[in-house]
Amino acid sequence: MTRVSTTVLRLAASALVLGAVMGGSAMAQPGYDLPGTPAQAMAVPEVPQKELTLERIAGSPSLNGASPRAMKLSPDGRWLTLLRPRDDDRYRYDLWAYDRQGGEWSMLVDSEAFGPGRELSEAEKMQRERARIASLKGIVSYEWAEDSQSILVPLDGDLFLAKLDGTVTRLTDSEEGELNPAISPDNARVSFVREGRLYVAPIGGTPVAITPVEASDTVHWGEAEFVAQEEMDRDYGYKWSPDGKRIAVLRYDEAPVAVVTRTSIGAGSTTTYDQRYPLAGTDNVLIDLFVMDPDGGDLVKADLGAERDIYVTRVDWAPDGSLYVQRQNRAQSRLDLLKIDPATGKSTLVFTETAAEGHWINQTSDYRFLKDGSLIWRSERSGFGHLWRLADGAWTQLTSGDWVVTGLLGVDDQAGMLWFKGRKDTPLEDHIYRLDYANGGAPERLTQPGWFYGGSMDGAGRTMIVNRSNPAQPTQYYLADNAGQRLTWLMENALDADHPYAPYAASHAAARFGTLAAEDGSTLYWKMLTPKMEKGKRYPVLFHHYGGPHAQEVDRAWGSTIAQYFVDLGYIWFQIDNRGSDNRGVEFERQIREAMGTVEVTDQKTGGTWLKTLPFVDPDRIAIYGGSYGGYMTLKMLEADPGFYAAGVAASSVTKWELYDTFYTERYMGDPREVPEAYEASNTIADAAQMSDPLLIIHGMSDDNVVMDNTTAMVAAMQEANVPFEMMLYPGFGHVVSGPVITQHYYGAITRFLTQNGVPPGGR
Repeated sequence: MTRVSTTVLRLAASALVLGAVMGGSAMAQPGYDLPGTPAQAMAVPEVPQKELTLERIAGSPSLNGASPRAMKLSPDGRWLTLLRPRDDDRYRYDLWAYDRQGGEWSMLVDSEAFGPGRELSEAEKMQRERARIASLKGIVSYEWAEDSQSILVPLDGDLFLAKLDGTVTRLTDSEEGELNPAISPDNARVSFVREGRLYVAPIGGTPVAITPVEASDTVHWGEAEFVAQEEMDRDYGYKWSPDGKRIAVLRYDEAPVAVVTRTSIGAGSTTTYDQRYPLAGTDNVLIDLFVMDPDGGDLVKADLGAERDIYVTRVDWAPDGSLYVQRQNRAQSRLDLLKIDPATGKSTLVFTETAAEGHWINQTSDYRFLKDGSLIWRSERSGFGHLWRLADGAWTQLTSGDWVVTGLLGVDDQAGMLWFKGRKDTPLEDHIYRLDYANGGAPERLTQPGWFYGGSMDGAGRTMIVNRSNPAQPTQYYLADNAGQRLTWLMENALDADHPYAPYAASHAAARFGTLAAEDGSTLYWKMLTPKMEKGKRYPVLFHHYGGPHAQEVDRAWGSTIAQYFVDLGYIWFQIDNRGSDNRGVEFERQIREAMGTVEVTDQKTGGTWLKTLPFVDPDRIAIYGGSYGGYMTLKMLEADPGFYAAGVAASSVTKWELYDTFYTERYMGDPREVPEAYEASNTIADAAQMSDPLLIIHGMSDDNVVMDNTTAMVAAMQEANVPFEMMLYPGFGHVVSGPVITQHYYGAITRFLTQNGVPPGGR
């Protein structure tokens, strides 16, 4: 395979930003000049301070304070709803509502009081795994009715209807479970998927299957296929028309998809699943789109074109009742927007988006069909992700520059205004902007520097739900008007004496940020946390990385309490974003095309080489740790530069990209049937014998995302080469290993591994 160069990397002098002394933080140290720019210092509440432990990090309530999920405004804007964890069980969520008129909070659904406590179906377990919420309990999703009078709540495999007066009605009582429930826009019906068929029922009535009976159990109606859930951010398989009179339903047949025998090993038993898993270079599902009445009548098949090896990445109804489909080719170099006539199924090509040379189409949900027939659309055609408008067949670019729009929040098409979040001011902070697109205005930032923002808006573009954080303040939530002015705190989450993190604030390490230059001159951003240090001593580094596409690790948001734990132990925590990572534009991202495990490894080593020049870093005690793509990176980094890092932890790692799914892998690596040499160069198996540093491999034994075959292939290669390593397996856990006790064991295993293999905490 192609090896990453082990030549000492040249570091541009301009990349070293030194001499700024950390000020204001509880971790400030006299005598050491620390690199980079310090983030905000944390005020320490006057409460007794405690040692930060793994038991407390994994316990309840969360040290992050308020940790709601799924904040939504009712369609009429009066109510705000969210899922709130219990103080005594951070993994169990209940449904709460805030009355904007009365200013009162109330619990609408108590998950323990109403939950039947049934075992979830395997299909729902896998959906939750793909949504990375497998460890959560109680209510994990809900949907408002369009009349703003009731809410559809799935709970323990059944469906409930919650009214604003606190009454809760059970809608289903079935052992089979209901997936992907929805309320029709006319508030008359409820729909869901059960055992591969779409069901519809009048509210309170008996559900009836409206899709045809199929001869094969490989056919599914109304569901999202595996890669849609895992990779496309499409978790739906059907959508109601705006008037509630028609339903667009996807049908897929997974008969062509390869069968992977996945062994789910639990603590007390082992279950074997013949899972349809589309390995890179193998066949995908056959997918079709139909439009039908709510009783299954007037079934019309949509014309998606003659090519069958395609991806249907989005299906949308426009406000005028038109139906649109985003169709992507297998190579993900082309995306077509099709307009479908719901009455006949005839399709018309609206436009085609083509990837830049050596790049790919990044799927987005940042678009809106407007009432005047125009379209707001995010595109990377300029080299950076920006907003465009298509009106009367002509495109107008609405935002521009060497920065990216990261989300379209809302549109008021009557006023000609839109709101988005983006990195216009700095790549490290998301801010919210307002744009007068009708008059060609410039973006107006509505949020304050020094914070990292997110948000959502009501359908009319009147009210925002805003969240913000920074390295010294856990996430806060408030309601704002469309000028960004705060109307009321929803959860201020102030770091006062009552905050869960208050007893640990004194040891909180203020993050520092800086830049280094990559070999090609690209700017690489880094983040560092340092422990309390003594002059003249050198300290170990836990170098955490992800490194893969569509991710950014370094930003000015609230960080991980796990990072603070390792800093408290006496480690320096360090991260750097390499080429190929997100939010830096096409040129920065596409360098991993058909070259995974190359520039990312080089750029991470740039960070490691620089760390070894710092007077407070022990150059012989730099350990690396990553999970998923980060685990893959650990293996590639240890293989590329034996002896450079002191030890490595690889969790849930891909080891052969032929073992990962089509949509993700082929987007970046191409089809292995066409470029086998790229896959050979990128795997970790061929160079397993090169490893000489201590290695800990971790994997969940029920992982259906990065299947265990990845780890067993690597283990076999290392055993064949007589390379020693350590291993920790987690029975019953999937891609994410998390829970009130298991989290303690997971990070405890890492801590023990580092200590026993030459990277103990503390200076020397």
